[in-house]
Amino acid sequence: MKSQELLSLISELADELEVPGVAVGLWHKGTATYACYGITSIDNPLPINEHTLFQAGSIGKNFTATLLMLLATQGRVELDAPVRDYLPDLELKDKAARDQVTLRQLLNHTAGWEGDFFPDTGDGDEALMRFVERMKELEQWMPPGAAFSYNNAAFCLAGRVIEVVTGVSYEVAVSKLLLEPLGLRESFFFRDQVMTRRFVVGHKPAVDGILQVARPWALPRNGAPAGGIVTSITDLLSWARFHLGDLSDGYELPQLTGSRLAAMRKPTVHMPGCGFGDAFGIGWFLSKVGGSYLVSHGGSTNGQEANLSLLPEHNWALALLTNSSPGGLALCEAARTRVLSACTGLAETEARPASVNTLELAAYEGEYRALGMHCQINAGDKGKLLFTLYNDPELLQLMTGEEPVIRAEPAVLEAWPVEGYPDRYVFASNPIKGITGYFDRSLAGQVQAVNLFGRRLPKQVSRR
Repeated sequence: MKSQELLSLISELADELEVPGVAVGLWHKGTATYACYGITSIDNPLPINEHTLFQAGSIGKNFTATLLMLLATQGRVELDAPVRDYLPDLELKDKAARDQVTLRQLLNHTAGWEGDFFPDTGDGDEALMRFVERMKELEQWMPPGAAFSYNNAAFCLAGRVIEVVTGVSYEVAVSKLLLEPLGLRESFFFRDQVMTRRFVVGHKPAVDGILQVARPWALPRNGAPAGGIVTSITDLLSWARFHLGDLSDGYELPQLTGSRLAAMRKPTVHMPGCGFGDAFGIGWFLSKVGGSYLVSHGGSTNGQEANLSLLPEHNWALALLTNSSPGGLALCEAARTRVLSACTGLAETEARPASVNTLELAAYEGEYRALGMHCQINAGDKGKLLFTLYNDPELLQLMTGEEPVIRAEPAVLEAWPVEGYPDRYVFASNPIKGITGYFDRSLAGQVQAVNLFGRRLPKQVSRR
């Protein structure tokens, strides 16, 4: 796929989905191709180029996982060792989980506690230490290793392990042990590093639907291991090439080659029907495509959406960075589908809506909650499910620092049951059309939780 074709594709999608700026990098059969479109900000516009910096969000989790893999190859950590071997003062609400949880369970989202925890613990080097001290506030929903549920807090804890083992801050450890050896000179964590370069701001629609700049721009410092990296499309594609084993630029980490990187792409937990993938390795989502795994990770911050995908068997990688949400999410999904097909002829399997009567849907009805997420599910007409999503003012206040935060009107999303797969559903309209999820049942066959955007939300028991 040539640069002009890429540019035509992303400009078409950006205009359609109201995304002010996009950068894309494609690696296929030994050739890198880039295309950039749009502006950094609707308030202070500058053209986007290959060196413009974007927030990559949770793609940063892959850097955290890779660094722990490096430390494991050096014999400085063991992935199946309890976290308390490295953090003996760790306290969690559940004492059994505190003693049992391993590094691997932090890295594959099976730690089992509430994961969306975003208190601001300051800008100093103690930020992660203070964050971990507050983790005893989190409810333990499942024993460690029991099931997948996306967990930002677990990756922050993993970042703290990196600090203790290396003796330096998380950001310094990533820079010295990963970024510098791999020649990634356009990847940063701190605002002072970013603000002297060309960078984008996020955008979101206001209540009236008009796109506006999203504030605040930065995440709390303690969020760095879960998604604080800021990078360019050239660096992000170089990171993908490293994971594919490409050494043509002369950069490598001799202790992390071949089988060790491939081990990160092997399933460690399965979650068929999850909207992000069918399984999770170490720092990577895995989705079945054409008999092999499409390896990927997305990233969302305040008004920015990103995606990084690899298909190692085809020597293929695609990096996408956008500065709008939720439009950027739909753009990343559509662009990946079309570029993957154009380059390899492969396509991800689409979930087909099933015809289900309202009586069968009654089992799913109810209220589902986890920290920061509240969903009411009801049976709609014509066999659909209606998901009513409520925002959490307290969580928004933690994230934005603004007080008071007004409770927004709930969003109502339509979903269909999936043909041939009991207890799965697929959303029916943009910007999340095609995103799937599933319901979890107890041993007695009762619906006990919903997996929504990768998070496990327990069903609330009626107290009537």
